[in-house]
Amino acid sequence: MVSVRSVVDRVGPTLLQALLLPDDCPAVADVVIAEPGAPNHFAAGDLVLAVATTELADAIALLRDSAERGAAAVLFKPPLAGKPAARRAAKSAGIGLIEVHAAASWAQLVWLLRTVLDAIADESENLENGGDPGSSDLFRLADAVASVVDAPVTIEDTNSRVLAYSARQDLTDSARVSTIMGRRIPDDVLVRFRSRGVFRELSRGRQTIFVPAQRDGTLPRLIVPIRMGGELLGSMWAVVAGPVSDERAAAFADAAPVVALHLLRRRAHADAQRRASAELLRAVLEGKVGPRKATAELELPDGPQRVVVIDTEAEGLRLSLLERISSGVGRRPVATELGGLLYAVVPEGDGPGCWTELRDALAEVPSGGKAGAALRIAAGGPAGIGELARSRAQAEEALSVLRAGLVPGRVVSFDEVWTVLALHRVATAAAATGVTELGPLGTLRAHDEANHTGYVDTLYEWLRHPGDPRTAAKQLRIHPNTLRYRMRRLLELTPIDLEDADVRLALLSQLITLRWS
Repeated sequence: MVSVRSVVDRVGPTLLQALLLPDDCPAVADVVIAEPGAPNHFAAGDLVLAVATTELADAIALLRDSAERGAAAVLFKPPLAGKPAARRAAKSAGIGLIEVHAAASWAQLVWLLRTVLDAIADESENLENGGDPGSSDLFRLADAVASVVDAPVTIEDTNSRVLAYSARQDLTDSARVSTIMGRRIPDDVLVRFRSRGVFRELSRGRQTIFVPAQRDGTLPRLIVPIRMGGELLGSMWAVVAGPVSDERAAAFADAAPVVALHLLRRRAHADAQRRASAELLRAVLEGKVGPRKATAELELPDGPQRVVVIDTEAEGLRLSLLERISSGVGRRPVATELGGLLYAVVPEGDGPGCWTELRDALAEVPSGGKAGAALRIAAGGPAGIGELARSRAQAEEALSVLRAGLVPGRVVSFDEVWTVLALHRVATAAAATGVTELGPLGTLRAHDEANHTGYVDTLYEWLRHPGDPRTAAKQLRIHPNTLRYRMRRLLELTPIDLEDADVRLALLSQLITLRWS
């Protein structure tokens, strides 16, 4: 059921103004044109367009005739709709009275009205089936706008990604083909338009922007920003043959409020879906939801998955990273915030959107600067849908050794650092028993603190590289002779039988506990 008010609101005040809408106004069913001098066949719920009505008497007669046949409203251009006699006639007949902008084309208005009616119908059907309210009608709207400006049109978001495009291909160039094929403006084309100040003008709120033909063969563009409440939601791009008349450019711009409503509905629907997915993913990672529900509602692909945890204070960096790995894939990784960290579930493997691609994307993030230095990412081991809670725990454990500086770099996976994790677990368990307080180790630690001698580190590397003083010295960044001198001095300080294998093993266990716990 589509009300006259909803249709007027969606077309927008630029084109339509409702002067009178009765409370019991019928629901809108279709759009018809009143033919002058011919019998009219209006049906219940019709929006009647008074295309050729110029006299007040004819307007009053059309209002009464339309009301008798159950029409929803009659649309006039100024000055007829504003005449007091026309208002009285509409009120007496109980029919809606709508004024059309004087410069609007009736043909364009028919297109837009029917597009809006189809969009509302599709939206209702999609919502009943749990679909996106703006996914299908945006392409239909692009076709309607293309007819208004008489040129092929793309509708794009603020990141220059194509959301919809018209079917017309009679006027095009390689840049438009690349844009549609890649679903976003290619980087080299972006550079050219940016150098001409196109995006600066879009941000400033210009109503229309004309870009002349370029030397590389790129055809002229007529560009209109899509705004709502001062916020830039996207833009419409028309490939034109040359300069466009003011009337046609204004008609193109008049379609922007309709497109803005669609984009807002798409965004609201997408935000609601992301929130629902994030809540469900939290429950999955906490082991509160079974695999059947997770598979059905999160739409995870078949095969093993990895839980990836992203740790950075720069929220924009987390989001841009997710945007990068999902670009061109067709699906955004399922992600959620939990405990100040960002968690994402990505498929195992090296295909689009998989864990290997995520690692490659990290290599492109600048390592310098505060944001780059703060970025850390860890992945749990591959797991089935019912084992994601385990993969999450593994990712968090891998992140903990990364934070502690026990492994180099800023990205790790659980299965790659098993030796570090084994030593860390052993050290953590041993530390609780006070194992480091046994034997002569306390004497060496006290001497190092008092004299800054580094005997504990020297003993650790000597035990790690038995019979290889050069490698041990290299780890300490000292000369091998310095290593040998330190070993003689620490053995003079406290008697340790390093010929005893158990003594060496006990000391190494204590030293690992000191370093890794």
